[in-house]
Amino acid sequence: MSTHVKRAFKYRFCPTDVQAAELSRTFGCVRKVYNMALAARTEAWVTRQERVNYNATSAMLTAWKKTGELAYLNEVSSVPLQQALRHLQTAFTHFFGRRAKYPRFKSRKKSRRSAEYTTSAFRFRDGALTLAKMTEPLAVVWSRPLPEGMAPSTVTVSQDAAGRWFVSLLCEDPSVQPLPATGQAVGVDVGLDHLLTLSTGEKITNPRHERRDRAALARQQRRLAKKEKGSANRARARLKVAKIHARIADRRRDTLHKITTRLVRENQTIVIEDLTVRNMVKNHKLARAISDAAWSEFRSMLEYKAQWYGREVIAVDRWFPSSKLCSACGTLQEAMPLNVRTWTCDCATTHDRDVNAAHNLLAAGLAVTVCGAGVRPQRSTPDGQSATKQKPSRREP
Repeated sequence: MSTHVKRAFKYRFCPTDVQAAELSRTFGCVRKVYNMALAARTEAWVTRQERVNYNATSAMLTAWKKTGELAYLNEVSSVPLQQALRHLQTAFTHFFGRRAKYPRFKSRKKSRRSAEYTTSAFRFRDGALTLAKMTEPLAVVWSRPLPEGMAPSTVTVSQDAAGRWFVSLLCEDPSVQPLPATGQAVGVDVGLDHLLTLSTGEKITNPRHERRDRAALARQQRRLAKKEKGSANRARARLKVAKIHARIADRRRDTLHKITTRLVRENQTIVIEDLTVRNMVKNHKLARAISDAAWSEFRSMLEYKAQWYGREVIAVDRWFPSSKLCSACGTLQEAMPLNVRTWTCDCATTHDRDVNAAHNLLAAGLAVTVCGAGVRPQRSTPDGQSATKQKPSRREP
């Protein structure tokens, strides 16, 4: 079965001074248009109970460009501005579909600096990428080749907090095909002492990327706190802190990519636990370690790679007592504090806490498969509960 998978290939590039100035103006205009359109849509709903769609905001953009105060919007390519309006429309669609919160205004200091170009606003020929309003191609570092014979449909240019420039090219990758089916199934229990514990008994060490740079990060943060706000020294100190954060994030992302790719290639079915990480990080004693483990990013990578390669990911209900349940006899323990890593059941079976949890997750996940639940059981089932929590309905005679 052939699949059409669109992948984003991300590369670093070094812009010239002219290109950097042009892109910075584009980022500012994109943010300005997004915020103005959001304000107009909010005002229309509050005052007149009127829903403003993309076509209406596009007409507003045309009118804004003709005013003296916003004439500078004509200096940049119009495509990123139109794409910003489309992104706002998508945000409202998710909001009305109850999949996201109400759209927020973009901040000059905190929001991501990016601009999206469609095919009409860039030229890609012989490995050279030239954006609209630019005469020279970008000096892209081609660290890996694009799919042969494929041209990008969308180009997104961004700059991170560390000052690094990136270009992301979206194109179809015909090399992504479902892998040969295998009968292997594995349960995965996430943790802090060990990043992952598999039902096979294997434990994957937690690299603790943030801890490796904690001293350097704290030192640079102390220096940043002493600098005067708005000064050039503070800007340089902030950049040093951002570079440390970027280095930590890069190492973490690289580790997760390697682990998830291996799990997807080796197993047909992967069972994980449906954890609510945003609630777990409210525990101030564990928040730092949980954030460093990046459980949500691990699950996201696992899901989209499984979809690419024809694998199945099953999420077991978060209230399933995987740690307190004996995988040998099924006895449920009354309590299981976090400091208990090894315990013995009444059936005389000694369990490693994490390995036992992985075994129970695998068994529950295979049962979920029979029930027909999906990857996100608490949202995909009709009554909002996971398959492990459902009870058979009683029919009237």
